[in-house]
Amino acid sequence: MDTIIRPTSTQDTQYPSQHDRDNQQSALQQARNLPLPSKSDMLRRAPSVEHFWHQNSQLLEQAWAEWETTEHDLPVLDDSLFDPTLRDAVTHAWRAPSTEMAVKNLWQEILPDVYQGQLFDPAQLSTLRRYLQAIADANIPIRPPYGIALNSNGAMLDARSLGYLATPNFQAFYHKVMNQYMRPIARLLFANVYGYDTQTFGFSIQYQPTGDTSLQLHTDASAVTMNINLNLPGEDFTGSEVDFVGRHLGQTKRAIFKPGMAIIHRGSVPHAAHPITSGKRTNMVLWLYGDNMQVPRGVGLNSHIDANQRWTATHSQPDNFVPF
Repeated sequence: MDTIIRPTSTQDTQYPSQHDRDNQQSALQQARNLPLPSKSDMLRRAPSVEHFWHQNSQLLEQAWAEWETTEHDLPVLDDSLFDPTLRDAVTHAWRAPSTEMAVKNLWQEILPDVYQGQLFDPAQLSTLRRYLQAIADANIPIRPPYGIALNSNGAMLDARSLGYLATPNFQAFYHKVMNQYMRPIARLLFANVYGYDTQTFGFSIQYQPTGDTSLQLHTDASAVTMNINLNLPGEDFTGSEVDFVGRHLGQTKRAIFKPGMAIIHRGSVPHAAHPITSGKRTNMVLWLYGDNMQVPRGVGLNSHIDANQRWTATHSQPDNFVPF
């Protein structure tokens, strides 16, 4: 109920309540005024943290959409970000799936079920990084990944995650990466993943000596994981190598990320990130898995799909399962 203050004059004056003042503010202004949960509450997954993101989810989506319309110098996220050779091969494969070997030949197997290849064009990465820096400077609450540790410079990327990066242009780009590139490439490189690639998940993470420095040996709750390095050419770092462990051979392969390079692997392959000793390593991590978080186990009937099936869009609807 509004508070009415009756002044000494003969004319009544009505002042707006806090609720009315909030309604007069734009979604962007309201979002910027939200008090964030503490780091300690996030790490211990206090019920108040989930309540914060859930209660403000619609407001934050509106705020990001408003922010994007008011930021007139934002870089454009389009096909030019992708490595030209890969982009041409993928475009041809969508038109004529029989040409898909041109895509497969761009990925080098460094260990069973682990491949690396150039996803983004290093010369164009500054566009994406400028966009992400503008996001960081927007002063809108965004939920950092905190499944294993709290990454204060990261973000949740998928709409299934509360507090995700909800800018419309980024979401369009994110879905392009997942649907036009990652899913068919995963089907091409890994037998029996088809059908276990209907759901998406993603987050960004930054390793630096004064923050998140490493990640212990673990496996992912995904059918397939793609880890993409977003460092610019000349943005060097030391340490932070990633070890992949072959289950059957007992072999360990150490991979060093280069600008725009992606490593794609089955989620079941154990891997660990060594401590970073200088500089920063910025990465985007993407997952595919099946409905209800199902992942393939062993060789199944889906191993024998053809090229046309690999280069077909999935029509599954997003479910409510969130890994973390």
